[in-house]
Amino acid sequence: MARLLVHWLLSALALLAVAHLVPGFHVRGLVPALVASLVIGFLNATLGLFLKIVTFPLTILTLGLFLLVINGIMILLASSLVRGFHVNGMVPAFWGAVVLALLGILIRAATKKE
Repeated sequence: MARLLVHWLLSALALLAVAHLVPGFHVRGLVPALVASLVIGFLNATLGLFLKIVTFPLTILTLGLFLLVINGIMILLASSLVRGFHVNGMVPAFWGAVVLALLGILIRAATKKE
C-alpha cells in the first residue's frame, strides 16, 4: 500500500515537472497534480486500454510510437475533467506524454521491488 502511495505522489511530481518542461502544459499545484495523476491512470486503465487494443495494428506499424498519441489523448481528456490542470492542445499533450513516459521509467525503477 505504501508503494502505491509513493508511486502516486511521484506521478504527481512528474506532472509538475512536465508542466515546467513542456510549453502549453499547465498544473496549478500539487493537489491538481494528484487528482490529474489519478484521473490519467483511471483513463489509461479503461478507455486507454480499449484504444490500445483497437489500434494494435497501427501501433505495430509505427513501432509503438502510436501509444504516445493515445497517451496524449488521455492527457487531453484528463485536462478537460480536472480543475487546475490544463493542456493547450494535442501537440503539448503529445510531448507531455513523451516526457511522462521517460519519467515513468525512472519512477518504476525507483519504486521497483528488489
